[in-house]
Amino acid sequence: MSDSSPNHWIIVSSPDNWQKTIDREFTIHGFKSRQRKKAEQMKAGDKIVSYITGEKAFGGVLTITSPYFEEHDNPIWVSDGKKSGGEDYPFRVRIEKDIWLPASDRVAAQPLALEMEYTKRWPEKNWTLAFQGNVHLITASDYTIIRTAIDESAT
Repeated sequence: MSDSSPNHWIIVSSPDNWQKTIDREFTIHGFKSRQRKKAEQMKAGDKIVSYITGEKAFGGVLTITSPYFEEHDNPIWVSDGKKSGGEDYPFRVRIEKDIWLPASDRVAAQPLALEMEYTKRWPEKNWTLAFQGNVHLITASDYTIIRTAIDESAT
């Protein structure tokens, strides 16, 4: 991809962490400390699709409006597990909301995942493995599959 083409990302969030992004009126999003290299690739104009764990659903689309930056003094998001306890999601970008779905309208991920190029490397019965971890770079065509479903759910 050229530098002028937007990248497309899936950001995996717990329902609580997604709510924290909503509560901040979609102005900022953070990534775990082990995601520095991916955060460094993010740029204004890139698209983020939010995948919500537990719900196994897509909750919205955001646009990145700034380069990434590092912030440790203002913890916002938290991790649940023993391995990642104390995670402060230090790599952050400014964002704006493209579209947001309330919980009742979120899009089930499984039917879309079975169509996506990104998830083809996992057996169909293990499609959720594609959404482990915090940040995933996807193709423009996979983004279009998800975005179309989100747009349809919003109408």
